Formats: sequence, C-alpha cells, structure tokens
Amino acid sequence: MASQQQASSSDAGRAYFAQQRGILIGEIATSFEHVLTNINKLNRSLEAIITVGNEFSSVEALWSQFEGVMGKEEQQVEAQEDDNGDGDGDGEESRDESHAESTEVGGEDEDEDEDETVVEARGRR
Repeated sequence: MASQQQASSSDAGRAYFAQQRGILIGEIATSFEHVLTNINKLNRSLEAIITVGNEFSSVEALWSQFEGVMGKEEQQVEAQEDDNGDGDGDGEESRDESHAESTEVGGEDEDEDEDETVVEARGRR
C-alpha cells in the first residue's frame, strides 16, 4: 500500500511539474514574441533614420565641394601673399593690413561677411 501511495504521489508530482513547465514555456514564448515585435519596431526606426541620413548626402556633398573651393582660394591667397615678399611667411599680417586699407577706402568690407559665412558653414558640419 505504501508503494501505491508513493507511485501516485510521484505521478502527481510529475503532472504538477509538467503543468508548471507548460505554463513557463508559454510565458517564455509570449516574451519572445514581444521581443521580436520590439526588434522589428527598432529595425523600422533605424531604417527611417538611415533614409533621412541618406537624404542629406547631396547636401553634404555640396558643402564639401564648397569647403574645398574655399580652401583652395585661401591657399592661393596665402601663396600670393608669400610670393609678394611678405618676408615672414605668415601671410596674416599683410592680409590684415590690406583689409584695414580696403575698409578705410571702401567703407564696409564684404570679404568679412563672406569669411563669417564660411566659418559658420564649417561650424555647422
């Protein structure tokens, strides 16, 4: 009789274990579905971000081209100033002197506004 009680209690224990295991597996499956749904949402968001970023590639290329042109002009101006016999090779002093002369003679200096625009454009990148 004792062996029958042990057998029935072990069957009940196994049934309880199987029931709890089934419940836990169901919860895990539900959690995986939620994770998969959230990963899909994240993927769509990342794709949208990449799409927006790609829309700015033409703008970035234009700014890069502008920066390259402005950089070449600055190098040419500095080379011309060095060729004019500045002496110290700095180039900044003669540029400042010519800037002061043009400001005195011509009033407002448009080059200064252009330089500020270039600095602002570079700062935005």
